[in-house]
Amino acid sequence: MVCGVATDVLYSRCRDPGVVAFGPDHEHVAMPQRPAQGLYDPRFEHDSCGFGLIAQLDDQPSRAVVEGALKALAGLNHRGAVAADGLSGDGCGLLIRRPHAWLQALAGESGLAGDPQLAAGLVFLGPSSDAAARAVATLEVCLRAQGVRLLGWRQPPIVADACGAQARASLPQVRQIFVAPPQQMGARRFEQALFMGRRDAERALADDPDFYVVSLSAHAVGFKGMTLPEHLPDLYPDLARADLCSSAVTFHQRFSTNTAPQWRLAQPFRLLAHNGEINTIQGNRHWALARRGLWQAPGVDLARLDPPVSLHGSDSQSLDEMLEILLAGGMDALQALRIMIPPAAHALEQLNPDLAAFYEYYAMHTEPWDGPAGIVFAHGDYAGCLLDRNGLRPAR
Repeated sequence: MVCGVATDVLYSRCRDPGVVAFGPDHEHVAMPQRPAQGLYDPRFEHDSCGFGLIAQLDDQPSRAVVEGALKALAGLNHRGAVAADGLSGDGCGLLIRRPHAWLQALAGESGLAGDPQLAAGLVFLGPSSDAAARAVATLEVCLRAQGVRLLGWRQPPIVADACGAQARASLPQVRQIFVAPPQQMGARRFEQALFMGRRDAERALADDPDFYVVSLSAHAVGFKGMTLPEHLPDLYPDLARADLCSSAVTFHQRFSTNTAPQWRLAQPFRLLAHNGEINTIQGNRHWALARRGLWQAPGVDLARLDPPVSLHGSDSQSLDEMLEILLAGGMDALQALRIMIPPAAHALEQLNPDLAAFYEYYAMHTEPWDGPAGIVFAHGDYAGCLLDRNGLRPAR
């Protein structure tokens, strides 16, 4: 199964038969408005991005899926910007679903204790050794406070020359953390523990602008950076390993407009890749702030998430963070996404009374994240894509 988007016409076909990526659009970022400068107005700063998903319908992991995603991502280089150095891009990345055998091999080669429920995360740290050590220690403390077992850290190979001079100037230190649940902790509680531990660390390190957790989950491993998409496996040689197999990979080129390119803002985020714009982003963020004291979930204190979603940065970032909260509260990805982005065609809902009741009930408790958008996601047993409420994306 392959889906994707980039412009209003089919633009790229991978060499593998049947692997097609297509479609674009605009991404909106809520930022303080800068004054117009002559004929220039910052509100015109919209550009296109490309994204997609490649998945095996039988859920069998294979190297072909990863290689197909890398080829499709490389075909999206025209959807992003390139700096004057010719090598610095404005953001691309992959989200790889459950590469268990690969993670086990990496842990074993690093001398770390193996575990059948092993999970891993990728962490960006600042250039200062003192700040990096503080961030590592803080994340460890917060994860252990949630009952997570820390197996150890790994220094993944990074080839900085895959980036241009501009991207290298802000290249973070990259570390890989390996964790596992205690025996009595189930899979859902483990994900909650990883989520809350990470959010507690983010709050404790709010004064460290360089600390960022790219991914930390048993469901997926993320890689991203400010390099050209065809050079992402050069930057992260781990991506070229033959034992890196998966049944689903999401990918994205160009992060979000109206912000200066940053390593942390490249997509995919921790659950999804988004193409388009959320026109209601300010209201969505403020409603999340207003409701955070009312959220309840067994085993997790959602009320202490402050703020629950990012109030700056990109709309895609906030959308991903809101989805994380719903999943941490016990929903599955299909339910959560349909609550956040319900269809607009109410007449169709009446054909199924149960479906109509579902949308009517949740409409009383939340508002849609509205706007032209296409989303690809992977979490748990699901990988898929959906359109905005009016189906305006060319990914249809």
